Amino acid sequence: MRRDELIPIHDCPVHTERVRALVRVLVKHLPPGNEFPLAYLHVAGAQATLIVKAHKVDTERLDTVATAVVGTGIDGLWLHLHPAAGRRLFARSGWRLLRGAPESRDPRGILHGPTAFMQALPDLHSRATNDAVRHLDPRPSVSVLDLYCGLGATLREWTQAGSAALGVELSGEATRFAARNAPSASVLRGTCAQRLPQVREWWAGREGERVAYVNPPRSGLEEKVTDAIAREFRPARLAYLSCSAGTLARDLAAFESAGHVVSVIRPYDFFPGTHHVETLALLELR
Repeated sequence: MRRDELIPIHDCPVHTERVRALVRVLVKHLPPGNEFPLAYLHVAGAQATLIVKAHKVDTERLDTVATAVVGTGIDGLWLHLHPAAGRRLFARSGWRLLRGAPESRDPRGILHGPTAFMQALPDLHSRATNDAVRHLDPRPSVSVLDLYCGLGATLREWTQAGSAALGVELSGEATRFAARNAPSASVLRGTCAQRLPQVREWWAGREGERVAYVNPPRSGLEEKVTDAIAREFRPARLAYLSCSAGTLARDLAAFESAGHVVSVIRPYDFFPGTHHVETLALLELR
């Protein structure tokens, strides 16, 4: 709803057929809004969540929905009761699996749960990952620090190439899946600034070449993290995937002032139809 204008998205061409099929089922079978105050539908890969602004609902009314979802390609359908749902989609409690499995694998084999962040264009994301892999050149003699590692998709790239890898991620669900998606990597939960003591210890204990990959949120790198990477760790090569040109420019200036050189800045249209552009910056130590 945009003010008093309803924008139908039931057959939106941007969505996958799986999402369109799910929305058609929900439109047909969900109880009316006064009985089931649905705030959001969140789809992560093959996991779908109905986020409802209520403390309780009649779940028996959802049996028909759960049955009808079979065949849409959704592995797990969740009900999330979140009375304060707004800018924050998820709360810790109020979760119930209505039907199916609690986790899925994406086309690359990456395990994920219902709160996972999944790129809308996975093929384009794979191209960006491949560019970072070629630049960082992971192998047994190279160690990789991976900050904001998410579900561990990039961690798996480093470890499959033979590198020792350390990932840091704030989301509890993401860290659990990262440990499973890249079992030979070390994974720490917390903000990157909070985990700097452990990162320092790991970095100092590595022999051979050390490189870094960072994929921060729109706010960019935390100032303490930028200073540690640029002036203390000084990785031989750095790959920085950013969803904000402004914070990327700020952070690259800090790296360049400390001796890194930007060799490539490559944009990707991860968000078609919007002004947002994802950008991969590849740096080398001068």
